[in-house]
Amino acid sequence: MSSCFSATAKGDLIPGLPEEVARECLIRVGFDQLPTVRRISRQWKEEVESPDYSRLRRAEGLARPVIAMVQAQPEHVVEPGPAQKHSSASSAVNGGPANNYRMALLDPVEGQWASLPVLPGPTGSLPLFCQVAAVDGGQGRKRLVVVGGWDPESWAPTDSVYVYDFLTGAWRRGAAMPGPRRSFFATAAVGGTVYVAGGHDEEKNALRSALAYDPDSDAWTALPDMAEERDEPRGLCVEGKFLVVGGYPTPAQGRFAGSAEAFDPATGAWAPAGETLLEDGACPRTCCVAPGAERVYMIRDGNLVARDGGASAAWRTVASVPEDARTASTVSAIPDGRVVVIGSGCHGGDQTVYTLRDEAGKPASWARAPAPPEFSGHVQAACFLEI
Repeated sequence: MSSCFSATAKGDLIPGLPEEVARECLIRVGFDQLPTVRRISRQWKEEVESPDYSRLRRAEGLARPVIAMVQAQPEHVVEPGPAQKHSSASSAVNGGPANNYRMALLDPVEGQWASLPVLPGPTGSLPLFCQVAAVDGGQGRKRLVVVGGWDPESWAPTDSVYVYDFLTGAWRRGAAMPGPRRSFFATAAVGGTVYVAGGHDEEKNALRSALAYDPDSDAWTALPDMAEERDEPRGLCVEGKFLVVGGYPTPAQGRFAGSAEAFDPATGAWAPAGETLLEDGACPRTCCVAPGAERVYMIRDGNLVARDGGASAAWRTVASVPEDARTASTVSAIPDGRVVVIGSGCHGGDQTVYTLRDEAGKPASWARAPAPPEFSGHVQAACFLEI
């Protein structure tokens, strides 16, 4: 056992239990209980903040795949329980905006749902059309970074950044995103850094500029411009690079290009990444990458399609998406080969959740995952993380 994850002379981790047994107990603590565990004692705080804590959880098969979602809180539901006592369903309850978004978590394997604490402030709502990325940091910290979007009351673009730390169980304000207040930009995390590119400014001009945010230092860095203007692009992490897919220049206004370009943190430069990654005209919003693989998924013409390998690979149809999940869909992939689609049958309808396992040589079929009424709101952004 690593010395950095061993008992100290201060006393037993759990009085009366052997250290190995006590440690087995601690690594089984749920993510929502970590903030409480850190406050029990200095020893317990050191244990759960050790990088070996996350390593041991993975080794024991205790790390859980989670999809973090910026989700609208349904107006007709007020969540029960002490964890949600600060939440509200609509402006009629707390004077906040009618469009009230919070961070929801889904474990698609166990079918378990949870919501994170609301943001501090008068409304408690996440910004409309914000982007979210999950990052690993020092001491094995898992964090969610929420960037940009529109103020939920004024609908004005914002440069706000919010960081949620799973160890402290709290949100904090991050350094404001520099440059023009952009909307509908690409975002993805590569390693411990969050990257932002494209979108449009407050005059509806498509942007080529890009930025990088380091949550550890709470600092932004300007990156070289992309080769093309890209409004409404999609950001992905592929093979350690920040891939920006699709988008369109200012004159095109909604006519998406199929090209993509990738920023390599190792070289600090952009390069074209498959001129035919998507067909021209295809919206990249549903694109996602399977963790640890080169496989890209998206929804096209009502079907879940996949593309394996390099730029010359062809798209293949995996399965037709159920009709009650084809509208406003979000697509996520988890490491065990499952794909999760969250959508509705019509605009404004309750969200439904479907999963399938995409395995070579085996037919793919959807399984509907139950979603409690309080988690039926529209999902505007999502990302995968492992806790």
